[in-house]
Amino acid sequence: MAVQGKLVPQIPSDEPASVLLERIRAEKEKLIKAGKIKPEKNPSVIFRGADNLPYEKAGPNDPVCIADEVPFDIPDTWEWIRLGSICEIARGGSPRPINQFLTDSADGINWIKIGDSDKGGKFINSTKEKIIPEAVSRSRLVHAGDFLLTNSMSFGRPYILNIDGCIHDGWLVLSGFQHCYNKDFLFYLLSSTFAYSQFCGVVSGAVVKNLNRDKVAGALFPLPPLAEQQRLVAKIEELLPHIEEYDRVEQKLDKLNTEFPEQLKKSILQWAIQGKLLPQNPNDEPASVLLERIRAEKAKLIKEGKIKKDKEESVIFRRDNSHYEKLNGVEHCIDDEIPFEIPDSWEWARCGIIFQVNPRNTVVDDVMVGFIPMPLLQDGFQSKHSFEIKRWKDVKRGFTHFRNNDIVIAKITPCFQNRKSAVVANLPNKHGAGTTELHVLRDNTNILYMNYFLWIFKSHLFIEDGKKNFTGTAGQQRIGKDFVSDFLLPIPPVAEQKRIVEAIELLFCKLSV
Repeated sequence: MAVQGKLVPQIPSDEPASVLLERIRAEKEKLIKAGKIKPEKNPSVIFRGADNLPYEKAGPNDPVCIADEVPFDIPDTWEWIRLGSICEIARGGSPRPINQFLTDSADGINWIKIGDSDKGGKFINSTKEKIIPEAVSRSRLVHAGDFLLTNSMSFGRPYILNIDGCIHDGWLVLSGFQHCYNKDFLFYLLSSTFAYSQFCGVVSGAVVKNLNRDKVAGALFPLPPLAEQQRLVAKIEELLPHIEEYDRVEQKLDKLNTEFPEQLKKSILQWAIQGKLLPQNPNDEPASVLLERIRAEKAKLIKEGKIKKDKEESVIFRRDNSHYEKLNGVEHCIDDEIPFEIPDSWEWARCGIIFQVNPRNTVVDDVMVGFIPMPLLQDGFQSKHSFEIKRWKDVKRGFTHFRNNDIVIAKITPCFQNRKSAVVANLPNKHGAGTTELHVLRDNTNILYMNYFLWIFKSHLFIEDGKKNFTGTAGQQRIGKDFVSDFLLPIPPVAEQKRIVEAIELLFCKLSV
């Protein structure tokens, strides 16, 4: 608003910028005639034509319309100028070899480097190094009150000098502007997004981008009356504390807006696995009956030789308002392991009791399987992958076997932290192969609703607990099979498992819109 003339009202009694420019041109002509300064090669004069459009006359050339260059309208008392027409702009230079010229002497000349500026600061008050006077010939002298502009990276970032010194070629110096610009207004003008966009539009260099002195001199800038510049500075400095507070609030709000969807997803998953996302239906078959059916089905499969008997038999139950686990016939209280309360129709169970963790493969060598390298593993549910179809015997060495409806979980640190896990489906011949950096969970009974359990493994509960149980070196940490097998799962009735998944997917879909 300040650089467009919209921040403070114009006052008719102010001397217009056009009169100021005429006076400056007359003074220049006087100095040229006196031989004190050299004439400009092609002095620029910008004016409004009879059609109220901006025109520029450069030297002896005919005036040309520059309406396509002018970025916005300015008040009638303001003028557009080329920056180089009202001030001197030059580039610095560094003495060589510099290590011969450094000095701690008070007689040394301040050698002003980019590192002497404070990020976001306004002034340069001191330097860390000095050079001897004999070394100045390869550099450029600058004086207190001059402006320094960075000529690369943060193009045109302005600083006001409070010291004399010399500069290297990372700087442009802007001097002799005092008759046109209030130095504080010029600082705010050069600090604006308008100035930054002007400079970014004229940088040059294939690899390292730099501001060319001539391009900066040719940049268009608005010039208000001097009296209005002073009022603009006063208003800006009155508003700055509020702007800075607004900036802090906006950054906080942006951070909240960025993080809120993920935080809400975490909360939704937490409510879901605690049984708080949906009401319980008393007509659902309780999870206790579900677990009895799973035990009976597993016993049948063990008897048929299709799966092996669990090394440890775990049954978790409630008694006297506490939780107990009967492990290989021995009971002990596990209240300190239970992370939260669950509904009466739910049960706790060890992951390794209801799932077969990392089962051995049973596929024969000639079967074609869907091969999924880790980079192609999609994070999702009933995922459809772009499989590479390969013969099992060609991939079995060093790779993990899985089947349709298995859950796969990345166990290496980066992928695990990114929650890269899926229920695999649509596998050719119902078999697949993937990296050994996967844990595979299989429901041999085909009783459970796997998508519900996948949400558990993507929840804060499993992720945070997993981080506490990494094994291996810092660069190659993993979650082990024992951790996964011992992990406590909150198990709702199957009907509620399905309702929970539907609710989660609906809510997440709304969050993504």
